[in-house]
Amino acid sequence: MSDIALTAAQRGSLLSLQNTQSLSERTQTRLSTGRKVNSVVDDAVNYFKAKGLTDRASDFSLKKDGIGQGISSLNSALNAIEGIDSLLKQMKGIAEAAKSQTTTERKSANNQFTEIGNQISQLVEDASYQGLNLLNSTNSTLDVSFGIRTASKLQVQGLDLNSSAGAADGLKMFTINAFSSSGDLVFSAFGSSNGFSALGANNSNTTLADAVITKLDNAVSTLRGQAASLGANVAILQTRLDFTNSYVNELTVGSDKLTLADLNEEGANLVALQTRQQLGIQSLAISGQQQQAVLSLIG
Repeated sequence: MSDIALTAAQRGSLLSLQNTQSLSERTQTRLSTGRKVNSVVDDAVNYFKAKGLTDRASDFSLKKDGIGQGISSLNSALNAIEGIDSLLKQMKGIAEAAKSQTTTERKSANNQFTEIGNQISQLVEDASYQGLNLLNSTNSTLDVSFGIRTASKLQVQGLDLNSSAGAADGLKMFTINAFSSSGDLVFSAFGSSNGFSALGANNSNTTLADAVITKLDNAVSTLRGQAASLGANVAILQTRLDFTNSYVNELTVGSDKLTLADLNEEGANLVALQTRQQLGIQSLAISGQQQQAVLSLIG
């Protein structure tokens, strides 16, 4: 409580100035932040509503990052499959050419064929993204979560393209010991370790090369089927990513509707408050003129 006595008019003018100053500070804060609700004191209901929307947008933004990484992981596998497809075509070309080559040329073809097969195996092993390789093990799994409070997610099972288990999922038939007589899937048709030499000097066994070509064609077909499956999963992830982007945007817009200030209105308010402040000062000065009159009488 002030020790200085003020007239009712002076105290009224002072309270009006204090209120105007408080409103002016609030308006300046809104103009500087662009928001009419900056704390729970401003509007508790809208503050917590907006915070809930903002928090959810933040949670889904993290999911969006995970979806993007999932797309990159699948694209890495698809790029590797495209490379394998190209190498298989080269192997098919070698097998086609071997049907009309000399014995010496076929020895060179054997080396080329085996080397390309080894390159396929190495390419499969190199197709890793952030430590996950979807092409060298069926135990590899890509898990991409979409929801916050639900179990919504996509799981992509890995392939084992370096497996010798079978033609359906294996490409190791093109790699190490490709020309052995141990029953490798591509060269089992030769029945020996001679590779293309088994075609005979007079091309008497060209049907063996045809068998190799058929197996290569089957491998390419299988590989492309697997690529189509991975591509479908990329499409799913891209759809979810697009949805998540839109959803995060809508959550943010919803939050802004509850908290953003109308800058035009606040600008007009500030001008009005400045005018009111000047009038308040004038009013306070006028209310003090009586005391000044008393002072003149004393003088």
